[in-house]
Amino acid sequence: MKSIFDKTTRAELVTRIANLNENSKAEWGKMTVSQMMKHCSLWDEMALGKKHYKQSFLGKLFGKMALKGMMKDEPIKKDLPTVSSFKITGITNFNEEKKCWLKLLDEYDDFEGDGIIHPFFGKITKLQVGLLAYKHTDHHLKQFNL
Repeated sequence: MKSIFDKTTRAELVTRIANLNENSKAEWGKMTVSQMMKHCSLWDEMALGKKHYKQSFLGKLFGKMALKGMMKDEPIKKDLPTVSSFKITGITNFNEEKKCWLKLLDEYDDFEGDGIIHPFFGKITKLQVGLLAYKHTDHHLKQFNL
């Protein structure tokens, strides 16, 4: 499986992100392209350890089982529920969100630590962070036909 920590893989994602524009339309979901980029930036801030979350009650019940399913070498399913902390509504600035997201992706080069706490999955290892960060980014780029 691909990992966000692999420079070649990350460069491929950056190229795909560069192809997003303000008129990019989603194949599924409710987010605009700008909202999707903000959502992904919030996710990456968590993955990079910049923002910390506690595991939800439902996550404590089902998180490990769901994480096991997410670790399979297959794309993330369309229209899965989003953790409430990562739901974006309202107007967002396309250029600012794109710039912020690309900057965060560069920071995976300097990732330190052995993992994070995901609000649903709970404690995930550095390896799992790399795989999930790639899958999450890939999922949302596919959402916008990239």
